[in-house]
Formats: sequence, C-alpha cells, structure tokens
Amino acid sequence: MMRQTAALLVASAVILVPATQAQQTPAQPLELVVNADLGRVTISRHIYGQFAEHLGRGIYDGVWTTSGTGEWHFRDDVIDALKQIRVPNIRWPGGCFADYYHWKDGIGPRERRPTIVNTVWGGVTEDNSFGTHEFLELAARIGAEPFVVGNVGSGTVQEMAEWWEYVNFPGTSPMADLRRANGRDEPWGVRFWGVGNESWGCGGSMTPAYYADVYRRFQTFLRGYEDVRPFRVATGPNSGDYEWTETVMREAGWAIDGLDLHYYSLAGTWSRKGSATAFGEAEWFAMMQNTIRMEQFIERHSAIMDRYDPERRVALIVGEWGTWHDVEPGTNPGFLYQQNTLRDAVVAAYNLNLFNNHADRIRGANIAQMVNVLQAMILTRADQMILTPTYHVFEMFTPHHDATLLPIALEHGTYAFGNDDIPAVHGSASRDSTGAIHITLVNLDPNASRSVEADIRGTSISTVHGRILTAGTMNAHNAFEHPDRLHPVAFRGVRVTGQRLTMELPPKSVVALELR
Repeated sequence: MMRQTAALLVASAVILVPATQAQQTPAQPLELVVNADLGRVTISRHIYGQFAEHLGRGIYDGVWTTSGTGEWHFRDDVIDALKQIRVPNIRWPGGCFADYYHWKDGIGPRERRPTIVNTVWGGVTEDNSFGTHEFLELAARIGAEPFVVGNVGSGTVQEMAEWWEYVNFPGTSPMADLRRANGRDEPWGVRFWGVGNESWGCGGSMTPAYYADVYRRFQTFLRGYEDVRPFRVATGPNSGDYEWTETVMREAGWAIDGLDLHYYSLAGTWSRKGSATAFGEAEWFAMMQNTIRMEQFIERHSAIMDRYDPERRVALIVGEWGTWHDVEPGTNPGFLYQQNTLRDAVVAAYNLNLFNNHADRIRGANIAQMVNVLQAMILTRADQMILTPTYHVFEMFTPHHDATLLPIALEHGTYAFGNDDIPAVHGSASRDSTGAIHITLVNLDPNASRSVEADIRGTSISTVHGRILTAGTMNAHNAFEHPDRLHPVAFRGVRVTGQRLTMELPPKSVVALELR
C-alpha cells in the first residue's frame, strides 16, 4: 500500500503498489520512484555472505584439493573468483555438521588428525585435513570475515569457550599456547560466532525455552579479548516458527546480537523437490511463489523482535537461504550437488533485493552454499570450474555493499499462472560513497516483458549504464562443456530524459543500473 508521508516513506525502503488490470499488460508502464535524497539506512555488506559446510564437495574438491600435487592445498581459481564478488563473510563448519564437529580434531599436523564419519552428509570419512587454521586462511585469502558456528548439540561449554580462546586470545594461556605450537602466533580476531545451528532440529531437537536457557549459558563464556568482542548469533526460527522467535527473544534477547532465520525455496515438496534443470512453467511459478514467502517471514519475525528490541539492536541474520532441488542424477544424495539455472538467479536477485529493503533489521545473510552444494556460486569438476548464474547476480549486486539504502515506491505488476498470481517486478536502490545510484530490478515473469518508468527524485542524473542477465529459456545454465553460456551483458533497454528513466525489462531477467 502506498505510504502517505515522506517520513513513512523513509521508514520503508520499498512499497509494493497493487497494479490495476491495465497495468498488468506489458504496454502499460509500471511506475518506480527513487528518493535519492532520503536514505538513512546502510545496507550491510554482510547480507552478501557465503556458507561453506563440510558437506559433499563443498570443502573437499571445492576450495581444498589434492589435484595436481597429491597434497592438500587451496584452489586458487576458486579463491580468485570469490574475491571478485567481494565475499564479506563465510559461515563454517555448518550447518548440521557444526553440532557434530569437535574443533580439536582439526588442528595440529594433518597426518595426526583423527578421522570421523560424517553421519550427517553422505556417511563419508572426514579426515579433518581442513580445520580451524585452514578455514581462517581461506577467509583471509578471500578477504572475508570468518563466521564460526560452535557445537552446542554434542559439544560442551568448555569446548566452545576454549575454541574462542584459541582463535582470539593474544596473551599467554593454554589455548593460545596451543595455537602457537600449531604455528600461529597472533590471534585471528574472529568476532562472528554462532551458538549452535538449527537447535530445533539437527542441532539438538530442542524446544525454544530449553534452547534459550542453553544459549544463555554458552554465551556467558564467550568473553571479549582486547578489541575483539563476540557478535553472538543465536539459533533462530525455521521459516514460519514464530513461537521460536517469541520465546528466544523474550528469554534471551538481551544476550543476542543476531538471530538466525533459515528458509529454503522449493518448487516441489521436501520428498520430491524436482529437477534443477528439467522443469516447466508450473515449476518455475511454484518456485517463485515459495520464494516470495520470505517477505512475510521477515516482516512477522521482525515484528516480534521489535516488541523485545524496539531499538533494533539485534540483527536478523538469514543464515541459510536459497533454492533446493533434487540432486544431479548419479551423484551421492547426501552431497546435495545441483545445477544452477536462470531460475536460481532470479530467486537470488529477488531475495537480495528483499534483504536490502529490510536492511534496518537484516544485517547479515548466508546463501547455501558457496561451492558445489545447493545454490552454489561455483561448480567444480577436477581442474575445471564454472561460474553459475547465481554467482553473476552476486557480482551484479556488489555496488550495494555498505551503500545507503534509498527508499523506493514500485508498482510491481502481476505475473499470473493458472488461477494464481504473484508480483512480477521487484527491486531495490542504493547510493554508494561516490554518490552514484544503483538500482537492481528483477522480472519474475518468464513470458512477458515489463516497461518501467522511473522518477529519480532529489538529485540530477546525466548518465545511466546497465547490465542484464537473461536468456531465451527458463533453464539456461552454464555447463563444463559450455562454461560461459550465461553471463551479464550490457543492457541497452534503458534511456534517461531529465530526471526520468524509461526501460524495458525482458522476461525472466535481472538488471543492474548505475546512475550518475
């Protein structure tokens, strides 16, 4: 519903205006208003975080390989690609694996590290060659902050407190001395710390009241060292579990810095999710329907948090999100390896716009996952690497990192399929430190283009440059045989006249504009 005052317009970054029947036709332009002089909220770069779990080939063969040398080493090609999208943080070691992981198994000489069975994902042997030192080196090479998730489900308070001491204490202590014995003199200064993962499920099957008590106990022993203070992330709700948020915020909100919401987009059911590449419009529409549910989850959980945290000190962290399909044929079902198409890119663009628009509460998110797992940025096969359409969306959205969110009013139009319909166009806007304005738009309709007329208020515009990601088919994707089939190209469908932009958004497209 359109806001009536400028004050309310500033408070809400995006306003979805119901389109009339006439506006549903491509010939009728949709109106976009960008208030370039009213921004006050910063879009945290941490919204663009990644997730690397010990799952399938996400770590091993994904970022850590023996290929070519016979010894474990980092994949420079993967690291270089991740640096290009300015990864702000990486969540590790899980996921469900986190609450089975005992960190001391992953330190010291690799040949002496004990092996375990990864009973959560695939029943394979985990040799622990990739542990704390390797992960923190990976984060440093990429230029990302580490986000460590501690073991609450099968671990102890002492174990977590000692891990925190191991990575952060600068002086003389048992854990700091152990770190030095393992070759690292200076502490890493890790501040993002998850106190368990999905404690309502694989992380312990806890009730919210029980978890709130456990959380309060564990976080007590995460004490700051010099300039390093913990940013404590509590297990948050599973999609629409509002009782979890209510209870945890009421009982422990004072001790929480971030609350971790998880939600995945499916085209089918959990037992039959559907193919990542072999689908029709029915599956496309179902995926978009499920994706846009994220907004109601964010709004309702935020409303609960507002009652206990009206100053919005506690961040809502969307710690796991993305598409989930059936695994690729012939792969281990426990490895969650799936292809990545234009449909996944559209889902990513919608969610990132949504997170931007709720940047006053959402200050972190982690797509699942970074390499070779679920909605990955990168897929690898032996020495080969391909960048997925989702990777390209993250690259197109990098100008939003730490930029000022600009309030917009957007007529979204309607995408109808059968007897149902959803909004067709979604977007967000920001102003970077140089004064440039960045607008990202996505057209969810796979069949029809949308004309958009934009009024840029509060500044003067002389030039506009754009890029677009789209294809002729819904399931277009990059493959190892054709690694560059789908990538962003220059967008020619926009023109500027005075303070107004006129553009044509093709079907199933993601567009990024820079205005100066």
